[in-house]
Formats: sequence, C-alpha cells, structure tokens
Amino acid sequence: MRHGRRGRKLNRNSSARTALARAQATALLREGRIQTTVAKAKELRPYVEKIITTAKAGGLHARRLCAEDIQDNAVLRKLMDEVAPKYAERPGGYTRILKVGVRRGDSAPLALIELV
Repeated sequence: MRHGRRGRKLNRNSSARTALARAQATALLREGRIQTTVAKAKELRPYVEKIITTAKAGGLHARRLCAEDIQDNAVLRKLMDEVAPKYAERPGGYTRILKVGVRRGDSAPLALIELV
C-alpha cells in the first residue's frame, strides 16, 4: 500500500520526472500558459508555486535557488524581474488549471495551466 506517498510517477523514473517538471516550469514561466495532461498539470502546480514563492524573496540567494530548476537565463530573469514582483502581495495560488477536453490520439484528459 502506498499510504502517505505523495506525487504521481507519470510512468517515468525519478530523473525523467525531475527533467519534465523543470522543462514544464520553464515553459509555463516563459509562455504564461501551457496545455498538458491533467495529471502533469496537477504535479506542476505546486512545483511552480514553490519556485515563485522563493523568487518573491528577491536577492542573490533566491535567484540561485530558482536557477537550480529554471536553467534558461532569460526565463530566470523574467521570473525575478517581472513575475515575482507581480505576485508580491499575493499569499499563494499563482496558477490556475482549466480542463479543456481530451487528446485526440489516446483520449487523455487535457488541461490548460496558466499563471493567474
């Protein structure tokens, strides 16, 4: 039994899950919204919100902590200079998940995850 086990495996090993989360977080912060499956969106939400909360602190230490996950310098700059100050007064809930239907090939449920 998997009592108390958090997170979804998403049919990947741990390094692939980490790479997927980093890539999707980078894309979400770059584009503002991305379309993915519902399961991946639900896994991405807390990951991105923790990054934004860390970035809100500002300073070099916060930038380096965010740089562990956001490895694109342009996106990291956008996160620190535009996104984090935008949510300075907001205590959380920076993302929204909207279900948009099913994928044509395999009927996987699709969702749109966007920054509020």
